[in-house]
Amino acid sequence: MQSKHCNMLQSWSRRGSNGTTSSTTNRLASINTNSRVETASVPMLRTLTSIRKDSCGSGTQECIPQHNASQCLSDNRRKSLLHYLIVLIAINFCYLQPASADQVVLLDTTREATLEWTRYPYGPQAQTPGWVEESFTDFVKGINWRSYVVCDVAYHNVNNWLWSPFIDRGPANRLYIEIQFTIRDCSLFPGNALSCKETFSLLFYEFDAATREPPPWQTDSYKLIARIAAGEGRFNQNSDVDINTEVKSIAVTKKGVYFAFRDQGACISVLAVKVYYITCPAVTENFAHFNETPTGREITIIEKQNGTCVENAEPYEPPTYLCKGDGKWTILTGGCRCKVGYEPNYVNKTCTECPAGTFRSAEVRKCVPCPPNSSTSSTASPLCKCIPGFYRHPRDGRHMPCYKPPGPPTNLTVLFVDQTSAIISWNAPAKDEFGMGQTEKYRSDVVYKIRCSMCNSNVMFNPSTDTFNETKLTLTNLEPVTTYTVQVHATNGISYLVDPTLYANETFTNSEVQFSNVSSTTTKNQQLDLNEIKTEHAEIIFTTESAILSTIFNLRVLAITSKDADLVWDKPVQSDAPIELYEVRWFPKPELDAMNKTALNTKETKAHIEGLSENTEYGFQVRCKTVNGFGSYSNIVYAQTHQPVSSVYDDSVQVRFIAGAIVAGVFFLVIFIVTTVYFLRSKHQDELDKKSSNHLPLPMDYASNEGLVVTYINAMDTTPIVKTLHSNVTTPLFGNSRSYVDPHTYEDPNQAIREFAREIDANYITIEAIIGGGEFGDVCRGRLKIPPNFVQDIDVAIKTLKPGSSEKARCDFLTEASIMGQFDHPNVIYLQGVVTRSNPVMIITEYMENGSLDTFLRVNDGKFQTIQLIVMLRGIASGMSYLSDMNYVHRDLAARNVLVNAQLICKIADFGLSREIENASDAYTTRGGKIPVRWTAPEAIAFRKFTSASDVWSYGVVLWEVMSYGERPYWNWSNQDVIKSIEKGYRLPAPMDCPEALYQLMLDCWQKQRTHRPTFASIVSTLDNLARQPQSLLTIRNSPENDGTQVLDTQRGHNIFISTDLWLENIKMSRYSQHFKEANLVSAQQISRLTAQQLSDMGITLVGHQKKILHQARQLDIVI
Repeated sequence: MQSKHCNMLQSWSRRGSNGTTSSTTNRLASINTNSRVETASVPMLRTLTSIRKDSCGSGTQECIPQHNASQCLSDNRRKSLLHYLIVLIAINFCYLQPASADQVVLLDTTREATLEWTRYPYGPQAQTPGWVEESFTDFVKGINWRSYVVCDVAYHNVNNWLWSPFIDRGPANRLYIEIQFTIRDCSLFPGNALSCKETFSLLFYEFDAATREPPPWQTDSYKLIARIAAGEGRFNQNSDVDINTEVKSIAVTKKGVYFAFRDQGACISVLAVKVYYITCPAVTENFAHFNETPTGREITIIEKQNGTCVENAEPYEPPTYLCKGDGKWTILTGGCRCKVGYEPNYVNKTCTECPAGTFRSAEVRKCVPCPPNSSTSSTASPLCKCIPGFYRHPRDGRHMPCYKPPGPPTNLTVLFVDQTSAIISWNAPAKDEFGMGQTEKYRSDVVYKIRCSMCNSNVMFNPSTDTFNETKLTLTNLEPVTTYTVQVHATNGISYLVDPTLYANETFTNSEVQFSNVSSTTTKNQQLDLNEIKTEHAEIIFTTESAILSTIFNLRVLAITSKDADLVWDKPVQSDAPIELYEVRWFPKPELDAMNKTALNTKETKAHIEGLSENTEYGFQVRCKTVNGFGSYSNIVYAQTHQPVSSVYDDSVQVRFIAGAIVAGVFFLVIFIVTTVYFLRSKHQDELDKKSSNHLPLPMDYASNEGLVVTYINAMDTTPIVKTLHSNVTTPLFGNSRSYVDPHTYEDPNQAIREFAREIDANYITIEAIIGGGEFGDVCRGRLKIPPNFVQDIDVAIKTLKPGSSEKARCDFLTEASIMGQFDHPNVIYLQGVVTRSNPVMIITEYMENGSLDTFLRVNDGKFQTIQLIVMLRGIASGMSYLSDMNYVHRDLAARNVLVNAQLICKIADFGLSREIENASDAYTTRGGKIPVRWTAPEAIAFRKFTSASDVWSYGVVLWEVMSYGERPYWNWSNQDVIKSIEKGYRLPAPMDCPEALYQLMLDCWQKQRTHRPTFASIVSTLDNLARQPQSLLTIRNSPENDGTQVLDTQRGHNIFISTDLWLENIKMSRYSQHFKEANLVSAQQISRLTAQQLSDMGITLVGHQKKILHQARQLDIVI
């Protein structure tokens, strides 16, 4: 409604006026041809000729400068002004809206009726008019502001000061000041201005309390924020008013601040001033509320805010949110979840109690009606109780229905019975017996128990278990002409709950539902015989047939093929009646059930069976029939199709011999292939060793007592294909399909640029600000318009080449682009392109908001969890693994050369390998150039031989920098002291609160023998394992200041054996404690006899670790 009225009032004001007016107290220092200064009362923000003649009414009089401008207004004009004043009041009310959620305004002059700021000079004794408070009015834009104006261009030594009132910063860490102003062009005062300038100074002074008088105005009392010029433009008598807007910010630490404006001879109107600070607004995420949080003192600082759970919620991990310098939240960790009995509202982020008749347990996401045969009458219920007569198993989910015990089996029937066996079957209990209705699902864990009267211990049951879930039973070894009574009992998981003594009342808590009797019930149920449980059952009675004395003997298989079999047997020795026929039956061996048996009748003592399945073992039986009935079956004879017996035994032996010969031939062929491959690889390995020794010589003192051991780790057999970040080309992630090409091999550096970099038109690039400087020129932040339509743009970093640079500097500058253009990996800085066809020459890369890693860590000291630091380290290792796979050696890996973007992704940068080290204190000059000794491997310092292994050493130092939040390696030691200490075995101590596993990884990277250091691929794997097993990070390395001395000295105190764990800890190999436990190595004698093969079998594959363990084991052997 308010907005609607405002729009109407603004429309009304536009119908009344089309011009811009100003207070009659506005001034302009006008200089005539005789250099005499007069003060004219005409609008300051318009020129002298901008007032139209018809503004004086209907006469022909022109408006001329004079002290009372209202004298040239007609009566109609006065009425019009009254009309405007009414409209201005309404419009001003419309514009006084609250500040946005991410800004807290401390001062806004556009909302003040009067300012009355402190000025100097001021008063009758002032030598210059100085700052004057006036009104700035624009009816079209709905503006009526109190402002300050100064225009003392006709005076010498102008020094006009204007102070804001004391501004209490409150919780702010950084204040922003937004100034709207205009500046006149000095061309308006040709030859007559004595001190015309087109800038003014903005300063500030922090103070712990507001005083009656502002602090001294001397220059050294204030800190200069900026010297401000007109960015939008300066106006003259032929132009409209150009309002400039400038926003500056300062870090504040005291109670409040004064802002000061200093004029030294410009014609300025300070129209509006707004002072505010930025906050990350109060939000509710993951059912945790985070209060409004002011941003940090620096734009790059991240403020950590702890959240509180909303009502009826509880934390599953402490909720934290990071507030960035631009007032936006990032990286939410942890959160809360609604308690059981309360339903989460993901839109409003609240927890609502479940109404009566519904419940919510930890197993379901929202309130649901009570499952069948259960109910609850209370709200916020975590469980629905079963109604009387129904039960729920303690291990069932709370959303499961309640059930009755099953009823008796149905349709119990005798399928077959003879003299010694019987088969009975039945159907499952009726569904309606479960109380769930015919269409409802019921418990499927029904099992059956058999009780048989007259069954002695010789009777066998199939299935033979006490309980089973099949609906058929076979009884064998029965007695002839005997009546048996068989009961089939049905039971399920809740049958034992029918006894009230076995099912205690449930107890509930607000956050968890528990059964107080679960363990005792389960234990008692395990010891409870089902005979003691009252269950429903079905009963059947049957009588076995009388015994027949005619029994078949000597059944045998004469021949069998893939489809047929020939059987023969002898007549019964005894028979109580003439034999009428023989019944032959057969069945596959696993199917002993009579329901699956096939039979034929014959009057002869032989039979031919057809239609058998191939490669199947069959069982065969025969019985005879007399007038008194069938006799018992003969013993089962088994035979398999495609496996003839007796008469073809010799053929079977021949087949086996042929098969054995084939297997032996294949075995010897495999042995030959393996031997050949091993020989060829050994030969290739020797060639690599020779090349390595030729290109990477090491002095003898770098080798251990056992000699120099070089280990080569084979790459993966197959290289996974991944999609690159910046293109649609797929390349192997760790393959060798691409190799790094040194741009120095090109005679013409421009050819390398054309091959590896993309030329960008300079018209598509906009430079916004200078963010740093380098050896070749400035580093800027800018915007790059991107194809295909070049409408959208992205943030980029722009490196420029200084004008007038030498041709060598230009080649070196473009060489870095040629190197960078060959890489495409998420953890390597990405080259957008270059500009070489216009000046200045530029390299365009992706923009990394948080700058270098070392500075970012120092600014955010202690604000990250260990797992977040591991993610950063994993990114660095992944990028270096990619570079290593491309055969590229960085040579200057350090935290200062790793950049961090807004998502905290780390990327390798700085590929200018031929450049001089910028900080001479971190460099050591050798015959070949400067080396950053604090990050460089000892063999690279001594012999300038750089390899991926030397990069691994540098990575260990980067790991130390990250865990110490940007601390300088080796502190203030000199370079010579660093080199000597490393040669003597000194290694950096563990940073404070550093996990033992990460410090052990540092020590692995700092192995003196470069071949003993891990590869970057194995470092990535190690960090992945640590991230997946955060419990391994709980062991903290407690390292005093001198713990780093001689960490690789293995001769001191390690030959004292107390236990395996302590011995491994003494030699810094405690990571393998579990390996030794699994191998059952518990005594010094066992460890002293270890071999390299045993260590490999135990999973200890790093050669450096094997040598270290074996060396210390031999020391144990000496002691023993």
